[in-house]
Amino acid sequence: MAVKLSNATLDQLPEGVERPTYDRSALTAGIVHIGLGNFHRAHQSWYLHRLMQQGLAQDWAIVGAGVRPYDEQMRQKMAAQDYLTTLIELDPSGTSAEVVGSMIDYVPIEPGNGALIARMAEPDIRIVALTVTEGGYYIDPATNRFDATHPDIVHDAAHPEAPRTAFGAMIAALRRRRDSGVGPFTGQCCDNLQSNGKILRQTVVSLARLSDPDLADWIDATCTFPNAMVDCIVPATGPKELALALEFGIDDAVPVTHENFRQWVIEDAFCQGRPDWDKAGAQFTDDVHGYEAQKIRILNAGHQVIVNLAEILHIETISEIMRHDTIRAVFRKIQAEEIVPHVVPVPGMTPEQYVELIERRFSNPAIVDTTRRVAFDGSSRHPGMVLPTVRDGLRAGVPVAGLALVEAAWCRMCEGNREDGSRIEPNDPFWDDLTAVATKAKDDPRAWLEMRQYYGDLADQPRFAEAFARWLGMIWSDGIEAAMNAYLNG
Repeated sequence: MAVKLSNATLDQLPEGVERPTYDRSALTAGIVHIGLGNFHRAHQSWYLHRLMQQGLAQDWAIVGAGVRPYDEQMRQKMAAQDYLTTLIELDPSGTSAEVVGSMIDYVPIEPGNGALIARMAEPDIRIVALTVTEGGYYIDPATNRFDATHPDIVHDAAHPEAPRTAFGAMIAALRRRRDSGVGPFTGQCCDNLQSNGKILRQTVVSLARLSDPDLADWIDATCTFPNAMVDCIVPATGPKELALALEFGIDDAVPVTHENFRQWVIEDAFCQGRPDWDKAGAQFTDDVHGYEAQKIRILNAGHQVIVNLAEILHIETISEIMRHDTIRAVFRKIQAEEIVPHVVPVPGMTPEQYVELIERRFSNPAIVDTTRRVAFDGSSRHPGMVLPTVRDGLRAGVPVAGLALVEAAWCRMCEGNREDGSRIEPNDPFWDDLTAVATKAKDDPRAWLEMRQYYGDLADQPRFAEAFARWLGMIWSDGIEAAMNAYLNG
């Protein structure tokens, strides 16, 4: 029978399952992490756990947090197993399991986020970290500037002591820390965003300025927001993952599967100290930008290159996509001709080598990463991950026809029906709006590019707009396979 995961049962776990060797009862908190999704628990939490296994960072344990009602379900599941997580590494050569124990508490979820504000205001908390998705920073995707008109932001500016957002809660906690003399904390963004620390600073300081300009100045002057690049492919957890944990003899309500690869490159800018993550394999550098650009433009944009093509064809997982010869050929051609020319080498890795690495990782059959998960929230991912390369290509005279095909495929996917007639379930916070425009674009392709909140002035760039219209017309008249082959033969 499987062992129900908890502190009391760690010594009962099956042989071969790694588990904490440190005394979890002796750990003390140092980090509040907002957004306890799978990625955090397979990545940042794991790095800290590995330090703790070395007898280090015992005063840096994680307190989990969330700001949305649905976070309460995760809190209850985690609390019932003493905040332990089973990580299952999936590799073609075999699987392995490890129980991670670096998280020791989870703040109750409540309207106004009073408990979260109070916990972040305590002096033991020196880092507040976030994984709230790329689209969660209230940024206008067309300009990359703070969106002060969003209803959540308008609410938080009017009710700074009872905010809705993680950023409003951070500001309220920082106000208390300033007034009590505790001092600042480091805000650490762990989402896939170019210059993610800069974006977090922009959101926090801009929101604070709407209600308390003096506090905004203090935050900007005293808090640090290090940039970082994070990388690990972590599928969503469903029945298959729960069953896999049971196969290891572990009854875990929230196990996490992940690939045999992690990378974390961090700017060393922490105003209240930090764990020595580098002793667990992370890399500190003063120049994160090159690593960010390589990962976001090749890996993250590479995902968007393939998933909408695949969704239209009803291909359900990333490894299956990479076994589709035509999509794989499109991926290779776009990477080589349209993305790599804009990516600079980083120490130990050329862009070409990185493309080969990503192709192998995407092709890992042990990772059941769904097309649907990777295609989610295209309204944030395309402006942040794909369109900057389009603009670079237009400026440099580099081809953009393949990326125009990618955008046409996103438009076609958002219409909501696959080529086999099956329905695509809503998969974007703005799905209804996207579907309406995609339906209109079937007869008027320019309607899609006129969504200037995503495309800016790209509708006015003939080389891109004409290629987009040509591909979208071909996709509707001849099918996605015909369009891909025309691109490959062009």
